[in-house]
Amino acid sequence: MDKETQEMKKIEVIIGQILRIGVVISVGIIAIGIILYLFSGTGGYANNAFPTSIYDIVIGVNQGKPYAFMMLGLLFLIFTPVLRVIVSIYAFAKERDTMYTVITTIVLIILIIAMIIGI
Repeated sequence: MDKETQEMKKIEVIIGQILRIGVVISVGIIAIGIILYLFSGTGGYANNAFPTSIYDIVIGVNQGKPYAFMMLGLLFLIFTPVLRVIVSIYAFAKERDTMYTVITTIVLIILIIAMIIGI
């Protein structure tokens, strides 16, 4: 195998690891939230509300609120494929595949815009 093929294999392995580790971390954080919920019997917010902004999630996690942990886990789950797109841009650029680099960059921009609008 030539050097470029070996590097592409390494990048593919890194992408796979990112996806696995991201899912495991998010499941772990959500599990912490579920355990806290089971022990406290409440989500930590009045009227069963839940945090909807990153700031509220961070504050809620610092205060040990179960729903905040669950939402943080979901954020990790959402950001995992975004990180995969970023690594893919690097991989396509490394291969000098301009078309896929541009397409993947457009996908990243769309994801970022969607997250901003969704907040």
